[in-house]
Amino acid sequence: MKVDLNCDLGEAFGNYGFGGDQQIIPLITSANVACGFHAGDWNVLNETVELAKQHDVGIGAHPGLPDLQGFGRRNMDISAAEIYNIVIYQLGALQGFCSIHDVKMNHVKPHGALYQMGARNKDIAHAIAQAVYDFDPSLIFVGLSNTLLISEAKAIGLNTASEVFADRRYEEDGQLVSRKEDDAVIADTDEAIQQVLKMVTENKVISRTGKEIDLQADTICVHGDGAHALEFVTQIRKALSKEGISITQLGG
Repeated sequence: MKVDLNCDLGEAFGNYGFGGDQQIIPLITSANVACGFHAGDWNVLNETVELAKQHDVGIGAHPGLPDLQGFGRRNMDISAAEIYNIVIYQLGALQGFCSIHDVKMNHVKPHGALYQMGARNKDIAHAIAQAVYDFDPSLIFVGLSNTLLISEAKAIGLNTASEVFADRRYEEDGQLVSRKEDDAVIADTDEAIQQVLKMVTENKVISRTGKEIDLQADTICVHGDGAHALEFVTQIRKALSKEGISITQLGG
């Protein structure tokens, strides 16, 4: 049994420091790198790609909505055609730094509101997936398990990785609980570990209403901006290894 462990990183920009990338990157197998729209900038992109290369971590683009103030977590009224273009734009930004460091971009995972919108809206999911396919059909598309993100990417012809979350609670329909809700985020390490183990070993998760739901767990996400990100990643690695589960980069 194997699973990828990913984290959203490269989210500092300008004079604003963010997250513990230096400590987290050696512990994960895939890094989702902010591409400048919701967070990150050209300096941080360069540094994050270089750091991921040093630790042989899979590099992925983490394109978001153009919303620095809202960290890309606010919905926008935006057309599918424009979504296609903003995804292409951000993939190009990351690819430039991958090229100068002689590493391959491995995957793409939409960020925040773009991710949630795509999980619920077929046209948006299709636009995101089509942009990824047109840019490079060999890229692995990461999306929320059992949602339109995965089904649309598969229909286009992309290889997919179904994502589950260590630090988020689930609704009965398999969607993530909105961050507007008080119980959306898991802050307790033991609770996060137990959720991860159930998702990976049983392909199931308990929703916030207590209902057990099915899902596919190819890759586990820990949010890099979370207050407990480093602790979560460290302890989840230990728990998975203790269960004999191999932590392996996407596509590996």
